[in-house]
Amino acid sequence: MKIYTKTGDKGTTSLIYGQRVAKDDARVEAYGTCDETNSLIGLAISHLNNEIFPEKEVIEKVFHKVQTNLFHAGAELATPTGKEVKWSLSESDIEEMEKQIDEWDSELPALTNFILPGGHPAGAAFHVARTTARRAERCAVHLGDEVNPLVLSFLNRLSDLLFVTARYVNDKLGVKENILHQR
Repeated sequence: MKIYTKTGDKGTTSLIYGQRVAKDDARVEAYGTCDETNSLIGLAISHLNNEIFPEKEVIEKVFHKVQTNLFHAGAELATPTGKEVKWSLSESDIEEMEKQIDEWDSELPALTNFILPGGHPAGAAFHVARTTARRAERCAVHLGDEVNPLVLSFLNRLSDLLFVTARYVNDKLGVKENILHQR
C-alpha cells in the first residue's frame, strides 16, 4: 500500500465514511489540531527518554492512554453528523484525567503567580501541547451542536492536565519555574 493517494491534491480530504470536504473545513481543522496536539505530547514524552526519575513510568503510562483518547476524540470529530462513531470517549476517561490532575497538583507548590512556559525541554513541550489542546477545543466549539459534549470536556480537561504535567515534570526534574514578575 502506498502512503500517498493523490486524492487530496485538489484541496479536499475524506472524513470517516468517505465524505469529501475541503481541507480547510472546520471539522478538518478540529481533528487536525487534535492530531497536532497528539504529536506534541509525543514530543514532550520523547524529551524524557534519557531522564531517570521515579515518576517517569507513570507519566508515560498516563499519556499513552491520553494519546489514545485524543486519537478517539479526533476520530469523533472526523465522523460526519448522523454517522455512527467508531471510537468514543466516556465520562470515566475524563474522571481519570481529573484524578491525575488532582494527584500531581497536590505535590506541587501552590500557584501564587502566573508562570511563564518553559523549564526542562519536556516541561516546555507539555506547555506547547497545552496551547494546541486549547486551540483544538476552540475549533471543536466552533462546530457547535455537531460535537459530542464529552469531546469538549475531554479537550478542556486535557489542557489542564498538560499544564499540571509541565509543572510536575519540571518539579520532579528539579527545574525551577519561571515566575511572571509584575511591573
